[in-house]
Amino acid sequence: MRQVINRAGIQEDLDITKIREKLIKACDGLEVNMVQLESHIDSIYQDGITTQKIQESLINQAVSMVSFEEPDWTYAAGRLLMMETEREVFHKRGFSYGNFYDTISKLTSLNCYDNRLLEYTKEEIDILNSIIEPERDMLYDYAGANMFVNRYLLKYTGKIFELPQEVFMCIAMLLAINEKNRVEIAIKFYNALSLKKISLATPILANLRLPKGNLSSCFITAIDDNIESIFYNIDTIAKISKNGGGVGVNISRIRAKDSMVNGYFNASGGVVPWIRIINDTAVAVNQQGRRAGAVTVAIDSWHLDIERFLELQTENGDQRTKAYDIYPQVVVSDLFMRRVENNEPWTLVDPYEIRQKYNIELCEFYGKEFENFYLEIEKDTSLTLRKVINARELFKEIMKVQIETGMPYIFFKDNANRANHNDHIGMIGNGNLCMESFSNFAPSKNFEEYTEERKGIRTVDLGEIHTCNLVSMNLAEMARWEIPEIVDLSVRILDNTIDLTKTPIKESDRHNNKYRTIGVGTMGLADFMANNYMIYEDSLDEIDNLYEEIALYTIKSSALLAKERGCYPAFKGSKWDRGIFFGKDKNWYMTNSKFNEKWNEVFNLVETYGIRNGELSAVAPNTSTSLLMGATASVNPTFLRFFIEKNQKGAVPRVVKYLKDRAWFYPEFKNVDPEIYIKMMSRIGKWITQGVSMELLFDLNKNIRAKDIYNTLLTAWKEGCKSVYYIRTIQKDTNIAKNKEECESCSG
Repeated sequence: MRQVINRAGIQEDLDITKIREKLIKACDGLEVNMVQLESHIDSIYQDGITTQKIQESLINQAVSMVSFEEPDWTYAAGRLLMMETEREVFHKRGFSYGNFYDTISKLTSLNCYDNRLLEYTKEEIDILNSIIEPERDMLYDYAGANMFVNRYLLKYTGKIFELPQEVFMCIAMLLAINEKNRVEIAIKFYNALSLKKISLATPILANLRLPKGNLSSCFITAIDDNIESIFYNIDTIAKISKNGGGVGVNISRIRAKDSMVNGYFNASGGVVPWIRIINDTAVAVNQQGRRAGAVTVAIDSWHLDIERFLELQTENGDQRTKAYDIYPQVVVSDLFMRRVENNEPWTLVDPYEIRQKYNIELCEFYGKEFENFYLEIEKDTSLTLRKVINARELFKEIMKVQIETGMPYIFFKDNANRANHNDHIGMIGNGNLCMESFSNFAPSKNFEEYTEERKGIRTVDLGEIHTCNLVSMNLAEMARWEIPEIVDLSVRILDNTIDLTKTPIKESDRHNNKYRTIGVGTMGLADFMANNYMIYEDSLDEIDNLYEEIALYTIKSSALLAKERGCYPAFKGSKWDRGIFFGKDKNWYMTNSKFNEKWNEVFNLVETYGIRNGELSAVAPNTSTSLLMGATASVNPTFLRFFIEKNQKGAVPRVVKYLKDRAWFYPEFKNVDPEIYIKMMSRIGKWITQGVSMELLFDLNKNIRAKDIYNTLLTAWKEGCKSVYYIRTIQKDTNIAKNKEECESCSG
């Protein structure tokens, strides 16, 4: 027998048998040679070594053996990490799986868990305890296990105090707490989550089971052109950031540089000084200790400050005009894009002067109505602040900055609003932080202040802040026949989430209650295609059919919830109410869709019961949670089939799910024709009520010209895409993507 130091610091015999049992479990069913790992024990043993150090060394050794030829070592390493975590938790709290009631009781008493969990009886919790499957911890590869353990498992006094399956069951319990048959529904939720069929967005996964945790991912607000609205929204941004949400803010109403202030000409500093304050607020307000706040700032392309806006993150120029921590976004109209295509002039104007002279807020219009106003304004040579430029030159400047910094994002305003199912009571001004979630929003107005005795009271007419909760169905773990059930569970999960969360902002609660916006998305599309031997370039029609089917089941599930719970308050007069789904009426579906009988049922359900949720779907980037789920991110091709991601904490192997036998059905993103990719995103996007977080990647090793990028962006507009997220570039003679970022808020 050999000697080791245990958790209590006491020397004891090293039980090789127990370690070997763990190795057998870690390697079971995998194409790996366990002897290679077992022999490592002899090389690391020394007197006084701790059991924990041995386990860590075995994990690291398994990670080091991951290769293109032997990818299964990543699963062996993930299993070893999960087993070591269970051992650590046992030592810290005194029990492991099998004592679920004790887990809930202990963690609620420590104020770590939401007290609502104890609304379940001990008998109900014991039933749920019997459903928990510890073996599902073994489903994770090393990247997923590492993320789960280090980012999502709850810590108490710096030590992990819960186990993965307990996380899923606690979340399932809270999601089902208001259901009539809550235990039965909780079991369904648990199975979908623990089997990785459904991936929760970070706020839900991280916060649901914690006291008073925010569950919403995406928020969009608008600033009016007055000091009260500006600083009211600074406060709003701070509150959202504090609670882990991603923020979009529209600044197109703010007057331009040199505009009039209080009767004085040339007095306004324009939008840039206010953006800098937003930037510093995002940095200052930390998202629950995880990261700085994240804000996208949007401006319309006709705004007189658009050129200064594009210089916010470039390296040249006055550093006092820079804002490096926000995410710029340009809002463009069809009229602007036609001017770009035809190489025609474009007129920049000051929103304040337009408001004073025409009594309109130009950013609140789109389509023909916007064009009519804009063409009239463009003819007005009496405007004091007015600049005529070339539309294509402005667009080229947007492209230049995108290649340099990855941004600005682009929001195709008319494409988005044509698809808006709630156009009867509002307008979509821009996209959210990840450019996939958006609906109607409007600024709060009429700020007043008065006193009652010693109290100062402020009042405001509440606007609406777009608010959305997200999940993603994991296509990497799903068969086609599972779609109806997984869609139904996803819709129910998100609708329940709306009732469970209280957002940090009143306008957000108002939007939640009025529209009940949800975003069911997908991840692992590249895995789904590889698993089904689908060639990317030849699969446009098949993917079109897949997302049409997902769309119809999403509507069906929401309509059945409306039957059970009532439709959303703004339903009357919406396109749902008018029988127009995704821009098409019932006759179109009966004539053109291969699912016409199913569509007939869906139309009848909505006509009879309405629909529970004003918006239903959004495809998020899933940068972080796709790692957790062991799937490719979102609907994008994989960046690489296999690579080692190195950071300060070590090396993490990244391996696509079906590498062993379907590697060549995974086209790497850099090898996919951008035009084909745009068409694929368009096919998917036309069945999404909100948007798709669409990235573009250009490999500069392939002699990509500015014209190629220009044509790709023009194609995106023409194909009906609603937004463009990041522009990634692979630098010459490297395989490194520039501007690689992630949005945690939307990463479900």
